[in-house]
Amino acid sequence: MNPEQPRPAPAKGRGATFNPDNRFGRLRREAVGDDVPLHDVRLHDARLHDATRADAEGDAAPRGVTTTVTITRARTIVMRNDSPDVPFTQSINPYQGCEHGCIYCYARPSHAYLDLSPGIDFETRLFAKPDAADLLRAELARPGYRCDPIALGTNTDPYQPIERDWRITRAVLEVLAQCRHPFTIVTKSALIERDIDLIAPMAAQRMARVYVSVTTLDRELARKMEPRAASSQRRLQAIGTLARAGIPVGVMVAPVIPQLNDRDLEAIVAAAAAEGATSAGWVLLRLPREVSPLFRGWLDIHYPDRAAHVMSLVSQMRGGRDNDPAFGSRMRGEGPVAALFARRFELACRRHRLARGREQHGLDTTRFEPPHPPRRRSTAHQGDLFDDVPASGAN
Repeated sequence: MNPEQPRPAPAKGRGATFNPDNRFGRLRREAVGDDVPLHDVRLHDARLHDATRADAEGDAAPRGVTTTVTITRARTIVMRNDSPDVPFTQSINPYQGCEHGCIYCYARPSHAYLDLSPGIDFETRLFAKPDAADLLRAELARPGYRCDPIALGTNTDPYQPIERDWRITRAVLEVLAQCRHPFTIVTKSALIERDIDLIAPMAAQRMARVYVSVTTLDRELARKMEPRAASSQRRLQAIGTLARAGIPVGVMVAPVIPQLNDRDLEAIVAAAAAEGATSAGWVLLRLPREVSPLFRGWLDIHYPDRAAHVMSLVSQMRGGRDNDPAFGSRMRGEGPVAALFARRFELACRRHRLARGREQHGLDTTRFEPPHPPRRRSTAHQGDLFDDVPASGAN
């Protein structure tokens, strides 16, 4: 999209206001005339995904852009991580793209690797991995596998709305529960309550923790910033439900955005503690690659009166840039404003007696039981044949 061109009006239920070009693509497209509005239709058929793309790029533009889910066949499901500033070494993402549409999502740039835009495509062109549980079972059965807690929700939300139908996250949890493998979950969806029957027994054996992300208590801001996620009030209610089920649950105030949602930092910590949260963490706004122009465009439309001030403060905490990718500082920022956020968070946690941070430590890895490999049918047949062979020396 040409930066000189006025931004389109925001579509109801969508976070991004436009589709920035795929940075790996050779073609560039610009909107001409009126922009096509979006509407809310969910299709769960890979064939319809291709047809929708053909219509959208053809001469006859459709009345709206539908949300589609395409099946993707992954070769592996457990991703390894050695970043020094994240508390996990293994993770699983059942979905690519996220229907929640959070404008600040740092995972948006990953859609470029699929030859799609990190903008509206990220929210509407989703990919599901229905064989995730089978891939996980095969991974855990490997002779050299070393048990270490697996994190779900590190890139896209494992409980985004399509999980209600696809149930891939639940299938993954069933495998982890069967193998007594520890895990953590980060989500901003109350749908996680559905799986308490799997999570609570694991938590009782120190093999599960949950973190619920709450970004603001302002309903209007939430509708604009994360249009298809559960309301913050509903997420706080989910914290209480999980806590009463005996599940250790923490709150993640992430991301903290200066002059937008930072005013709620203490109130979120207090509300989560009142519901039974035992820990809390926070992350400063991150704007990698295409997230920066998407967030700037969103600010210009929704909060034009404070857009420049917000980005000025972000720049102060990011060494004069929109984003700082360096380990450590990328999560917290630097300078007096970032230090003030850190101090406010520390005092809030101390006041409400919450542990600080999102920890994987303390989860029990000693009970892990690798899944038994399925019996090979050919071997069984061979055994049956040998059973019919007379013993040596028989007449």
